[in-house]
Amino acid sequence: MQTAETTELVPDFAPDWAAIAVVILGVTAFAVGQGLTYPLIALILESRGVSSSMAGLNASVFALGLASSTLIIGKLTQAMRGDRLIVASLLGVSVALATFSTFDQLWIWFVARFLLGFCTSIIYTVSEAWLNTACPDRLRGRVSGAYSAGMCAGFAAGPLAIPLVGIEDGFAFALTAAYVALVAFASVMLGRYARTRPEASEAGGLLTFVKLAPVLTLMVVAFGFSDIAAISMIPLYFVERGYSQNFAAFVVTMVALPTALAQPFVGWLLDRLSRPVIAVAGSLITAAAFLVLPFMTSQAALLITISILGAASFSLYTAALTLLGERFRGGLLVSGAAVFALAYAIGSATGSGATGLTMDLVSVDAGPVFVGMLMLGFTGFFALNLMRIRASRA
Repeated sequence: MQTAETTELVPDFAPDWAAIAVVILGVTAFAVGQGLTYPLIALILESRGVSSSMAGLNASVFALGLASSTLIIGKLTQAMRGDRLIVASLLGVSVALATFSTFDQLWIWFVARFLLGFCTSIIYTVSEAWLNTACPDRLRGRVSGAYSAGMCAGFAAGPLAIPLVGIEDGFAFALTAAYVALVAFASVMLGRYARTRPEASEAGGLLTFVKLAPVLTLMVVAFGFSDIAAISMIPLYFVERGYSQNFAAFVVTMVALPTALAQPFVGWLLDRLSRPVIAVAGSLITAAAFLVLPFMTSQAALLITISILGAASFSLYTAALTLLGERFRGGLLVSGAAVFALAYAIGSATGSGATGLTMDLVSVDAGPVFVGMLMLGFTGFFALNLMRIRASRA
């Protein structure tokens, strides 16, 4: 059975910059697609009179797709080389986006949303394992920060298409589908220069990782919950508070853009300070931002709060990704990344569904308060357990 290894046992090596470039390019592309689909689908469904609960259920189908491919990631990585899996999944994302642009039937959108989640999980899992394989620990926080920045930049760029091309006719979906297909081709070209490859996940690796790193797993559940609540349900929150659809889409950009700019700094901190402390601080700030959101009345105050919320929430994932590479090697890197995708699926499914239901049954403002209280509970758990782990290693 594989076990976690400390980084001191692994010799330093030169980073595989070609592999790192492929990973960041690919994750940025699918993030553009994901950043577009979450607010755009939510706004289109709202304009068609679909309830917040049904919109949340549609977002949950994406999470179901994430979970489905995660559970078979071992067979997928054994059947196809990891870098080729990334390219194939990028093409799958492109097909899903093209489907949204072509069809209007709600049930087809559920199928396309599932495909989007299925392919996204593979990109997440294999890319993150490859990133940590290609990167020495002395640079791990900063490279993880660059990876998170690329992901967030994609999330920020996606919603920008909404004010430019509108929410009808499917042109935004078609344009993004073409972009993702182009990135898949570029990834093939860059991948030829990579020195490393992600290893295949072993049988039983998912359960082994969860047993070895339950706190890291729960960190990603918390991130998924808060991230999807911000990206998917916050646009509906602002529309129901009386703001325009364009402003609601801009809010998603204001979640993602400052987050992208902040992650390299977070990565620098992760290479300089205690990584568990950075994780706990991110969770606490996220909880506080959700809790104060209903009390913000001006647009400027709302945008500032949303910006802080996004940066703090994503720092939790950047920290988890850095800790993953610090503690694990080989096939367990792939297994850990797969568990992260599954944990994100669980968090995002409950985050979108529970937040939408709370807004429907209680009130509009109850949504962010509910998320904030839950994140506060997560923060206390992380603080107690990460401090205990740190003390046991001292």
